[in-house]
Amino acid sequence: MEKREKKKHLVVIAGPTGIGKTDLSIRIAKELDTIIVSADSRQIYRELKIGTAAPTPEQLAEVPHFMVGTKSIHDYYSAFEFEQEVIALLKEKFKEYHVIIMTGGSMMYVDAVCKGIDDIPTIDPELRNEVFERYQREGIESIRRELKLLDPVFYNQVDLKNHKRVIHAVEVCLMAGKPYSSLRKNNIRKRDFEQIHIGLDMNRSELYDRINKRVDMMLDEGLEEEARRFYEYRQLNSLNTVGYKELFEYFDGKITLEKAVELIKRNSRRYAKKQLSWFRRDKEMNWFHPASENEIMEFIQKRVME
Repeated sequence: MEKREKKKHLVVIAGPTGIGKTDLSIRIAKELDTIIVSADSRQIYRELKIGTAAPTPEQLAEVPHFMVGTKSIHDYYSAFEFEQEVIALLKEKFKEYHVIIMTGGSMMYVDAVCKGIDDIPTIDPELRNEVFERYQREGIESIRRELKLLDPVFYNQVDLKNHKRVIHAVEVCLMAGKPYSSLRKNNIRKRDFEQIHIGLDMNRSELYDRINKRVDMMLDEGLEEEARRFYEYRQLNSLNTVGYKELFEYFDGKITLEKAVELIKRNSRRYAKKQLSWFRRDKEMNWFHPASENEIMEFIQKRVME
């Protein structure tokens, strides 16, 4: 009788910032004798270690990690490029492992691998700088007016207060020579591996306390000094990140250090709330408290054996 090939499973461990995804993923990966793929849009930058809570050298030594520290803050990188790289990586690694862990809180990166993402053109750096300089010179209202002309459909859909999305939409329109909305197909791609979605959550006060303590720990580890090293590159999209942008305002003399720390904690809590709202839309997500390691492990093993 012909031997039946084992199904390939991608175990996605998602959840908000500060909830303990890294530690839990390492323990589960060791139990399953497998590897970890990071789905974190900031840990991918090799220069940003403290402010992104990147895995430590000790953690990286425990389990092989991929997509951590593979890019520079000066590189243009998108969720579409992440999808292409990770799908190619999984194709290769599934030859050796029948279960692989992917963990992270970057919503678009997780969705890009699990569902696929629209093929949005890579933005030319000169065009990106040109649009951003216009935004700085003329303000967001000027960019909004241009978007309304270029893509009235997306103009009526986008959060006009979110300057990053408005700017990106204009960049795409100019780069593609067609409306951004015409490129947004939102078709779910079929993958050649099974998916097990694990969502981590906990009581809000418990989570927010963890986030506040983690910010204090980052500052003790040298977050301010790390941010100062990259202050001259603050206009880069890779540094438009909670923890850095608040300290840049402090360096600019706009706020005190105490206020910057307060804002980092507040903005981290807000981001965690946004992450949870996003992941809760995933009907395939199975929710656990991060302390329920044995329960999570049993759930994964049962699904793998199906």
